Amino acid sequence: MSSLVATRHAPLPGILCMVAGSACLTLNDALMKWLTPHYPIGELVFLRGVMALCLIVGVAWLGGRARQLRVRSVRIQLLRGGVMMVSAMMFITGLRYLPLAEAVAIAFTGPLFITAMASPLLGERVGWRRWTAVLMGFAGVLVMLRPGGVSWTWAALLPLGASLGAAIRDIITRRASASEYSLATLAFSTAMVSTAGLSTWLVMDWRVPDLRDLGLLAGAAVFLGSAHFLLIEAFRFAEAAMVAPFKYSSLLWGLVLGFVVWGEWPDGWTLAGAGLVVTSGLYIWWRERRGAQRSRRRSM
Repeated sequence: MSSLVATRHAPLPGILCMVAGSACLTLNDALMKWLTPHYPIGELVFLRGVMALCLIVGVAWLGGRARQLRVRSVRIQLLRGGVMMVSAMMFITGLRYLPLAEAVAIAFTGPLFITAMASPLLGERVGWRRWTAVLMGFAGVLVMLRPGGVSWTWAALLPLGASLGAAIRDIITRRASASEYSLATLAFSTAMVSTAGLSTWLVMDWRVPDLRDLGLLAGAAVFLGSAHFLLIEAFRFAEAAMVAPFKYSSLLWGLVLGFVVWGEWPDGWTLAGAGLVVTSGLYIWWRERRGAQRSRRRSM
């Protein structure tokens, strides 16, 4: 019987997984935002989840990895899935009331939450340089959320709460990554989120989607499944507090998508904030790479 891939310290693969996963997540968010004015939130969550679950199981079966769908710790998976379920519902609801770029920007408080929790919950060492870089990235978000950029109503609290939930989910993912298969974690949490969406059928007026919207939902499911698999792998490769700031790259993907699809061109404030976000992520990567090189030289 093959063993699980142990959690390891491989910064570059972890960073690449985080950046690619963030791109897929932003594409999923854009498709869901397109659909939210026309369908109940629960219906969209359910249909997208069922499609994503079919995709995950199909890929596992065709790839000869069906046994990796086996859950080893139901308690951990229930906890992670429950947090993810609440987080997903809050964020998608927020997309209905906020512009995509602004909702994504508010959600960038997540790395700050992760950095704060990584030390007491995971025992990871978070030095002042990493704290400084994360705070600089958060400052970039605040620059983009300048006065007049977002009306701080209750709607702004939805992506903020979703961000806290996502940070808790990522901490749980890091702790579970040494004992749980990525496919099992992904399938279990997707099933829980889908069940939450289905439960709204009793209280909301669902409508039958047309073929075009079904295609958009299928695309969202592909992006969502790919995103979460890549994010799970990112936390398997490297420390949570190290890879988490690279979630800021979602903002860059959002800016590109906004320009290509909706013709939105970012102003100077937005570009300045994005520059701070990118600089913080690159600095953390540079520090991690430099530290790894020193460790290799000492071990020679």
